Amino acid sequence: MATSPCSSSGVSSSSSSGLGADAGLEIRTRSVEQTLVPLVSQITTLINHKDKPKRSDKTLQAIQRVGQAVNLAVGRFVTVGEAIANENHELKEEMSVACIEARRAGETIAQLTDVASLDHPESDSHITIFTDKTGVVKAARLLLSSVTKVLVLADRIVIKQIITSRNKVLATMEQLEKVSSFQEFVQIFSQFGNEMVEFAHLTGDRQNDLKDEKKKARMAASRAVLEKCTMMLLTASKTCLRHPDCESARINKDGVFHRMRLALEQVIEIVTDSRPNGENEMAPISIYSGIKEFKNKVEGLRDNLYFLSKENLSTMLEVILEHTEDFTDSAYTSHEHREHILELTKQAKMELEQLVSVWMQAQNQKTKDLMEDLEVAILKTCQCMNELKREVHSAATSLAVDLLKYHTDHMVLKALKITGVEGNLEAVAEYTCKLSEQKEQLVEMCRLLRHVSGTEPLEITCIHAEDTFQVTGPQIISAAETLALHPSSKIAKENLEVFCEAWESQLSDMSMLLREINDVFEGRRGEKRVYLSLPRPGKHNANLKALKPVKLDTEEQAKIAKLGLELHLLTSDVDSETEKWEDQENEIVQHGQGMSSMAYSMYLFTRGEGLLKTTQDLFHQAEIFAAEGTKLASALHAFSDQVRDDDKSLLLLEAEKLVSMCKQLQITAKASVQGKSATFTKVDACILKTRNVMTLLCQLLPLCCRLLRKNKAGNGCLKPAPPWREDRIRTGTNAHTPERRAETFGIKSLENHVTNMTFLESK
Repeated sequence: MATSPCSSSGVSSSSSSGLGADAGLEIRTRSVEQTLVPLVSQITTLINHKDKPKRSDKTLQAIQRVGQAVNLAVGRFVTVGEAIANENHELKEEMSVACIEARRAGETIAQLTDVASLDHPESDSHITIFTDKTGVVKAARLLLSSVTKVLVLADRIVIKQIITSRNKVLATMEQLEKVSSFQEFVQIFSQFGNEMVEFAHLTGDRQNDLKDEKKKARMAASRAVLEKCTMMLLTASKTCLRHPDCESARINKDGVFHRMRLALEQVIEIVTDSRPNGENEMAPISIYSGIKEFKNKVEGLRDNLYFLSKENLSTMLEVILEHTEDFTDSAYTSHEHREHILELTKQAKMELEQLVSVWMQAQNQKTKDLMEDLEVAILKTCQCMNELKREVHSAATSLAVDLLKYHTDHMVLKALKITGVEGNLEAVAEYTCKLSEQKEQLVEMCRLLRHVSGTEPLEITCIHAEDTFQVTGPQIISAAETLALHPSSKIAKENLEVFCEAWESQLSDMSMLLREINDVFEGRRGEKRVYLSLPRPGKHNANLKALKPVKLDTEEQAKIAKLGLELHLLTSDVDSETEKWEDQENEIVQHGQGMSSMAYSMYLFTRGEGLLKTTQDLFHQAEIFAAEGTKLASALHAFSDQVRDDDKSLLLLEAEKLVSMCKQLQITAKASVQGKSATFTKVDACILKTRNVMTLLCQLLPLCCRLLRKNKAGNGCLKPAPPWREDRIRTGTNAHTPERRAETFGIKSLENHVTNMTFLESK
């Protein structure tokens, strides 16, 4: 986590000038971090100018314009901060102090950069950026610290909104637990549905804004639980109301409420970065992460023979080998895999013993022969660990393939439904035992896959899948027992269907997860995160009657496969272009990566895979993709103000093309259609237009990268910031409508007053 606004923001040069923000302010979201980037860049450039030996009139004028622009931007920024303070009394004192400090620092920078009208800016008679070497650094440090503080305080309001929304959901859940009549339940559940939609939107925005990928994955898992449990809560509660004396129905309902409360609590833990009773989160170490760290230490011996002890290295290997016992002790690991793993663990100990022996000798006598022996020992140790990693990956994934294939027919679930309707308690008991066995197999599969998942977000997804099987299995059993006791109950039958669908859905997700794990292992696009946006259309609406899902059949998938493949290739091209940028936090890169992720999920849809399950999901994704493209176009317009006129016209032309294409895609995605043929035509059109946008993106990214490098290389100054447009200023004093009021309660309005600051490069 960053403790400075400069960290991981592509502006590390500020540290060389002595810039830094309050070390106690931790920036956890991209929106806060990216809002600071242009301000840091602007000030860093000013700091660097004080050491330039040559100062032309043009340079002096540019410095003065930048200083004035910073001061003006900070003034408007502070106005918004003060309005937020007036609306939130608990933050008023802290916010007011930060605003005063920011305003004072902005004015100081304007005074120190007032150099254009002076004949001798270096004269001691007038204190300027050139005569007061430390004054501008102090002012810059104060400005960054105070602006960061304002942003972080404003971000607390977003957190407060999420907590308030969670509290409303919890309060309504308590009412739902106590209702005794259907009429009262329907009324309260309608309110609950609306509150869940609000909570889903707030947490979805927060999830996309989080910097920490582990927290993003945990948030996605918690929100997925809440989405699935909402329908379960509906049917489980209705079943309990219909059969109030049925113990299995009560157990079924209580399980849903308990799981939802845990998920709500985890969301708040992530948002507030806290744990109950001050506990620290201790994530289990996977074999993959252990091997990676161990190899890094071993290879580090090439550069430094003394940076760690042999005991540390031995302990690290012991931990890895202890984890391999999860495989060798598992009843589901094949005999062949078990034997290979045991052989490799024995070999790993021998290789480390040899390495330590040569290493100790090299510490005492650093001869050429010993260093060559050490290199051989390092290579053999790392090779052994790679073979162990390959073997456990093969053991875990082959088990997963076999289990997923074996359970793809859902025979146990079908049998439970049939025997439940028949009221055959003995048969239900028999099949619940089989389901329990299946659950244990799938839980073990998830545990082993976690060891070889390769990335922390995928590890968290494996843990979430394990929890889902652990919880859903017993819930299916209690729902089946309720149906067997009341075989003529339609609501009990519907309830069992809902829980079975959740089980089937998780099995389907496991197939996707397995592909992603293999992608990471084989060095393909495993790090690619498919864009998630909850709630999906048709979920959590007031009466909770979901839209009937529409999926492409095999013939339609075949027709659209070529278009999907083209989209896939374009996402690879875009990824390659974004990787060429030195500043991965650049707004243009961020939007490009987001669009590539969304296009990739649309490609997976054409194969019948991924998180977009229905055509409605695809259309919703296309809308979000188009909106992201429009944001990219705005970023391109802002960037065009920084380049010279001969380049600007070309960039603006491409940006206008992008806007037009995105508008056309949005119109297509929102168009209402009926019938299978019309739906397929709409799907085809959406993917075709997405492909066209991605083709343009492949041209835009290298163009922008080239222009940025050209300006950095000194082939012309970047132009100073454009005049402020008054229509962009939003303050809280006249924000009466809900939309405008909501805006002042976040950091968006604060963002507006910083984002127009542009780089100033020396000639």
